[in-house]
Amino acid sequence: MNRSTIDLWVGIFVVVGLGAIVFLALKVGNLLTVSTAPGYHLQAHFDNIGALKMRAPVKAAGVVVGRVESVRLDPKAYEAVVTLRIDPQYEFTREKIASINTSGLLGESYVGLDAGGDTVMLKDGDRIAKTQSAVVIEKLIGQFLFDKASDKASETSAGARK
Repeated sequence: MNRSTIDLWVGIFVVVGLGAIVFLALKVGNLLTVSTAPGYHLQAHFDNIGALKMRAPVKAAGVVVGRVESVRLDPKAYEAVVTLRIDPQYEFTREKIASINTSGLLGESYVGLDAGGDTVMLKDGDRIAKTQSAVVIEKLIGQFLFDKASDKASETSAGARK
């Protein structure tokens, strides 16, 4: 093998490697799921959406049934308004509960739809009435530490009174 053939194969290997890195970056960033598939739209209002992003999956019983289409802030109620695009083959009742969950400890955020008992189905443009906001780990840790600090302060003050 001469030098130019080796250089050609090294160049091909580098280009394939760079292509794989770009593909993985787009896949992790959820940028490959650009879909204009038909479906109907639902809105859900949350106090806190955590790390939820556009194009995040919407799951029911672990099955992806749609995607998050937009996230915006309601300037009057100061709530996050999440618009969901649901695939047309899936129908949900009016009593559905939308919650923001995380896959694993550090995984992606997604909207989970849990069962409700109503028989009336949601239609395009409806609002999901019952929602559960994201659990923010930093807030929980802060509350835990604050509670521990206040417990120690009350024990110290109780001991000083004796």
